Amino acid sequence: MTLPRIAQAPTDPAFVQNPYGFYDRARALGPLVWWDDYNLPCALSYAAVNAILRDRRFGREVPEDKRKLAPDHVAPFYAVEAHSMLELEPPRHTRLRGLVLRAFTSRRIAAMGPEIAALSHDLIDRFPPGEFDLMPTFARLIPVIVIARLLGVPESMAEDLLGWSNAMVGMYQARRSRAMEDAAAAAARDFSAFLRGYIAERRTRPADDLITQLIAAEEAGEKLTTDELITTCILLLNAGHEATVHSLGIAVKTLLEQKTPPDALSPDRIEATMEEVLRYDPPLHLFTRHAYDDVEVMGHTFRKGEEVACLLAAANRDPGMFERPAAFDPARVAKPNLSFGVGLHFCVGAPLARLELQTALPILFARLPGLRLTGRPTYGNVYHFHGLEALRVHPA
Repeated sequence: MTLPRIAQAPTDPAFVQNPYGFYDRARALGPLVWWDDYNLPCALSYAAVNAILRDRRFGREVPEDKRKLAPDHVAPFYAVEAHSMLELEPPRHTRLRGLVLRAFTSRRIAAMGPEIAALSHDLIDRFPPGEFDLMPTFARLIPVIVIARLLGVPESMAEDLLGWSNAMVGMYQARRSRAMEDAAAAAARDFSAFLRGYIAERRTRPADDLITQLIAAEEAGEKLTTDELITTCILLLNAGHEATVHSLGIAVKTLLEQKTPPDALSPDRIEATMEEVLRYDPPLHLFTRHAYDDVEVMGHTFRKGEEVACLLAAANRDPGMFERPAAFDPARVAKPNLSFGVGLHFCVGAPLARLELQTALPILFARLPGLRLTGRPTYGNVYHFHGLEALRVHPA
């Protein structure tokens, strides 16, 4: 089956601010289209994206015959990526994820609830009077401080962690340039050097933190190597931080724009409301897979070695899955959304991200019941991520 073609620059300012019109036009052509600007087949319907993400015949790891030697200037970045469970398949993915989950337990995550609440109050106490930008004062700080505390890294390192994280995730953006590649390589080198020293210290002086738990994690005699520990810590920060920052900012924007009633943030409704926020405007819009065999999906055969883009945000607004998908409805009867992926590579940090959203936002709106937008929120040119550059608000 020949796929219908469609063109749309992912860095076009109108697309960056609102990609959903493009998704609707593309989905009208069928569940699978060819996106000329990426030169890739793309899955848009919920059924197609869900099927590809769950099918073990597709994976993240680049097939051996398709791998290219990374240019020297980005070698430090790919040296980190080589140990990332995000980019690996079984059996190595199974081993890494199993060891990480032995340390990054649901009990450890749930125990962060009171700390996230206290941190939210502390940041709100520091808000400047009058109009201000909520992104650098709240949305960007909560995830990085939480993950720093979890790992046991000094909070004084927050600015460095943010800088390294922002530089490294630039490698996944459509606007990627040589300057961004150089910055990502430098960040990977500096981040790795810091963690290598910190892990060495924790090996001799264990503490009650995630790095110590990751060092101690063992399964069938297997442990994480130092390089795997470094990459895992970087992954937990970069992936968790980037998505949660965007989700926090988008959630506040959406709740204010939609004039959401306060009871949508009540203890018995907050979980459903946050799932609707994640469905309605997720922080990650595109994720790729490689076909490891000839695989038929929705009448189209993906050939072995072919890459396909899964458009998570398009799937989350598929009218075949969600009634009135373009409407924000916190009272919607919840169906599983694909914002954190699904299947083998379901986001390991999703429980922490959800806890941060469900804890921080009710506190923000309870403390500032008159919170309002003072300008049109602007999205950053960071596709295939999706997040706000600025969120100007007034507390009353």
